[in-house]
Amino acid sequence: MSASNAETIHVDGREVIVTNPGKILFAQAGHTKLDVVRYYLSVADGALRGSGDRPNVLVRYPDGIDGEFFFQKRAPKDRPPCVGAHRRGNRTASRRGSRMDGEPRLPRAAPASRPGQ
Repeated sequence: MSASNAETIHVDGREVIVTNPGKILFAQAGHTKLDVVRYYLSVADGALRGSGDRPNVLVRYPDGIDGEFFFQKRAPKDRPPCVGAHRRGNRTASRRGSRMDGEPRLPRAAPASRPGQ
């Protein structure tokens, strides 16, 4: 990956690589992927307190907020060591989701619905 396709940010002594930082996610407002990452970092403390340390799923918008979306319910195998996995079972199936272990506690999920809905 070329340097122009990624930006490294530092969070509590850890390097986090943001791929495609200039990708437009909110076309109307012109907000990029890096803008969203910076926003999540700015609200992380309160958002994580509010989550009650519960596992979350990630809502993915690969073509921006106006495109199709899907729920990423499983933690990726190549996730950083600070992102743990939580196995949750019910009567019919066992599911894996992501949750943060240790510091820093980075944002885990995007909003479940589109803004304004």
